[in-house]
Amino acid sequence: MFGLVDLSNFYASCEQTFRPSLRGKPVVVLGSNDGCVIARSQEAKALGVPMGAPWFKVSHLAQSAGLVALSANFPLIGDMSARFMSLAAGFGHQLEAYSVDEAFADLSGIPGDLTLRGFKIRARIRQWLGLECGVGLGGTKTLAKLANLVSKDAERKPGRYPAHLAGVCNFGDLSQAQLEAVMRATAVGDVWGVGRRYGAQLLELGVVSAWDLAQLPPSLVRKRWGLVLERTVLELQGVSCIDLEAVPGPKKQVGVSRSFGKGLEGLDGLLEAVGEFAARAAVKLRKQGSVAGQVFVFAQTSPFRPPPHFSRGLCVPLASASADTRVLVAAAHAGVRAIFQSGVEFNKAGVFLLDLCPANRRQEAFDFGEMGSEIDEQLMATVDHLNQRFGRGTVLVGGAGNTRRKTDWSPKQSRLTPQYTTRLSDIPVAKA
Repeated sequence: MFGLVDLSNFYASCEQTFRPSLRGKPVVVLGSNDGCVIARSQEAKALGVPMGAPWFKVSHLAQSAGLVALSANFPLIGDMSARFMSLAAGFGHQLEAYSVDEAFADLSGIPGDLTLRGFKIRARIRQWLGLECGVGLGGTKTLAKLANLVSKDAERKPGRYPAHLAGVCNFGDLSQAQLEAVMRATAVGDVWGVGRRYGAQLLELGVVSAWDLAQLPPSLVRKRWGLVLERTVLELQGVSCIDLEAVPGPKKQVGVSRSFGKGLEGLDGLLEAVGEFAARAAVKLRKQGSVAGQVFVFAQTSPFRPPPHFSRGLCVPLASASADTRVLVAAAHAGVRAIFQSGVEFNKAGVFLLDLCPANRRQEAFDFGEMGSEIDEQLMATVDHLNQRFGRGTVLVGGAGNTRRKTDWSPKQSRLTPQYTTRLSDIPVAKA
């Protein structure tokens, strides 16, 4: 038995938790440079605000409907996600953090009423974090995902599903007739693993609902659409094909890229930005226990501004695969100097670490110094620990960013809220 705990409207809900005056109001969270909508509250969805909409196209709703727009507060989101995962870990034997706001749990062999257990974990998350969530339980991960959808829609859209499934939906409690009715009420495009292209093709064949999809012969599905959709059909039929991934595997590449709030023309500003991107990517690399053999760096102008346009990247190979921030920053700087062109206003840049592999793998290329000893590894671990404890940017490698200057290139966040849980000066004060 699998369980899925999924937070509702996570980015917007975090803001509403710390600003109760926003509850019940339409709220959207904007992405890089406050450009597009990346998250919506339920009230904003009801207004018809589409995901990914440019802010300038929906900004008129601020006056006519009271729409509130906020900049993405990533430190707050990251901290609230970590708190959520710590609570969700008590739901089952093992936990798979599927995304920042949802997690699968292994419930096999747990005695007692699992539906009641779902309501308890939901109540704990609401009480401790002030966030709402849906809980779905099923014999496979796909069924748990579908049950989670039912738990949310039964609450948000009365009449679509039976009211007793709101909040927590356990397919294991349903009779075969009840399960069939629920799956017939679910559009095939809402099934986890059915993309837009597959959904359109299935509709053309008269496969309208999740129940219709579950009745297809798996061998036929595999022959026409491939293994992925066959696995989805088998999971809908109760055959578990997707194991819990308690520890996600290492990524094949890690990187950081950003659009700048204001264009950069000089080399110094670009070096500083790319240096910080390389330092952030190095932290991600060390977290997954990998080293990089190459550093790819790029810089470009905005395609929406008048010429001259510029877009160029360079891959810098390392003498030895490394996760040392100093090596990676030096390589990124070497790449920037090679591709830099004066007289250009850069709008975006990024760093990607490639050729990832376990430590101690060597290859011939540029050498940025003899690094990689046990002392160097301890140094990087200490830097990561200090930045995690006291905030990102507490300890920096020279050339990897300067908190006093980076406002020249950092993304525009004119609607940013306080970092309520990660910065002492921003901790909310309750007055009684």
